[in-house]
Amino acid sequence: MIPLQAMKAYSRILAVVDLSHDSQHIAHRALQMAACHPGAQLTLLHIVEFVPVEPLSDSLLPAVQVESELLASARERLAQLADTLSTPPPPWRVESGNVKVEIVRAAREGGFDLIVIGSHERHGLSILLNLTEDTVLHAAPCDVLAVRLPMERA
Repeated sequence: MIPLQAMKAYSRILAVVDLSHDSQHIAHRALQMAACHPGAQLTLLHIVEFVPVEPLSDSLLPAVQVESELLASARERLAQLADTLSTPPPPWRVESGNVKVEIVRAAREGGFDLIVIGSHERHGLSILLNLTEDTVLHAAPCDVLAVRLPMERA
């Protein structure tokens, strides 16, 4: 057993939120982790993954406008979440792209040493799916804390 004093302290914690009702739970767990490691900095991250319905159509402008509106809405909602956590609120970022790829990229480029991400309980065939938390766990350049979230109700 490793003595608590010998454990590495986390200094840069990245909390990944999807802006669902579970985001508050994930953000609070990340805030608790930061409080356990004096001087640790918490950053919130949300990824907007926009896939146009007709990616090869002539209607590129509306797709660009929709993505822009999604990013603006996500920024507003993430700022509100950050404001509820602490004073001053933790820094936050909204990125766009593939969720799995962007989380790993943000962790690597930001020098984070812990990623906090939500994980839903899975049963049956859903166990076979390659969910975001699985990909992040195996590709992350740092430790990953998967916060257990209640199973989604159908």
